[in-house]
Amino acid sequence: MDFNHLQQIAFTRDVAGRLLLAAALGSVVGLDREWHHHASGVRTNVLICFGAALFTFLSALIAGDSANRAQIASNIVQGIGFLGAGLILHNRDRISGLTGAATVWAVASIGMCCGAGLYLPAAFATALVLLVLEGIGLLERKANLKLYSRLYEVRGRDALQLNLAVLRAMDHEKKPFHGADEANIGDLYRLTFHLAATTRGHQRMLHALQGAQAVDEVHTFADVEND
Repeated sequence: MDFNHLQQIAFTRDVAGRLLLAAALGSVVGLDREWHHHASGVRTNVLICFGAALFTFLSALIAGDSANRAQIASNIVQGIGFLGAGLILHNRDRISGLTGAATVWAVASIGMCCGAGLYLPAAFATALVLLVLEGIGLLERKANLKLYSRLYEVRGRDALQLNLAVLRAMDHEKKPFHGADEANIGDLYRLTFHLAATTRGHQRMLHALQGAQAVDEVHTFADVEND
């Protein structure tokens, strides 16, 4: 199929606004993911949304009114499925990345809306995605419904007593202790380990470690693999 110069100019003028909106909406979702230090950040979500919009526009342009018009759009869904599968990680005690995979799938659908010229549904869908990521995520933690991982760093002068203190705290929470990474700076020992628990579980763990005689300091950090 050949297009003359005037047709290409017309098509470019028609698609430019759709692609710019797709990039803008993808960046909004990407910024939220980037803010929480997740793997699928701004560039990933912008490119997914942008690409889905362009493919959707091309599917209508190339196929016209034929029965093959939906083939490109359906292949977008399949392709995003493969991309999302790469974000899912199976660790020793949990599966992470499911929310990231679902997010890129939703972002692709927003891009398809933009490519089809459905600007208001695309903007509304973006608002709903942000509401789910932020609002429901906050509700899950406040209501003590979701397990999430944090990195603990325990410091003290006696490595054996530090390990025993962590073991007792884990036993109290009925969590298996698979061992911790050890390091020392002079006579200061550091133990680092991950714990998946609810908000109350983390609070109890922190309180138990802070109350142990062998522990001088306890620090906790967010786990970048959390959804």
